[in-house]
Amino acid sequence: MEDKAQFPPVNPVSVGLSGKCPRCGQGKLFDGFLSVKKSCSACGLNFVFADSGDGPAVFVIMLVGFVIVGLVLFVELSFQPPIWLHLILWLPLTVVLAAAVLRPLKGLMIALQFKHKAEEGRLDAPAASKDEA
Repeated sequence: MEDKAQFPPVNPVSVGLSGKCPRCGQGKLFDGFLSVKKSCSACGLNFVFADSGDGPAVFVIMLVGFVIVGLVLFVELSFQPPIWLHLILWLPLTVVLAAAVLRPLKGLMIALQFKHKAEEGRLDAPAASKDEA
């Protein structure tokens, strides 16, 4: 059953990063830290389509890794601290940055998935051969 209600277009980047519903921009997208709600409390959109998979984690690894590796190299080449100081500095910073970036990126991926009507790939039914026709 297709929903016939009209909703004004929302910016998928702003609603995704803020964790709001990708259709109305009002209801919350997340139930916990990363678990997606069953439906929007404002417009009733069913979030069964929301499957971001490992996409947000990949972007978190790339973004946070780039920042941390750059900082580690800068500190090592400038100050040459002992290894224990590196561990004390970079392990907590990595965890904090990853946790801070993961939820907004997951919301963004789900909002873009909704905007572009992205679905799981399916194979088409094989076409009948000319001999069978």
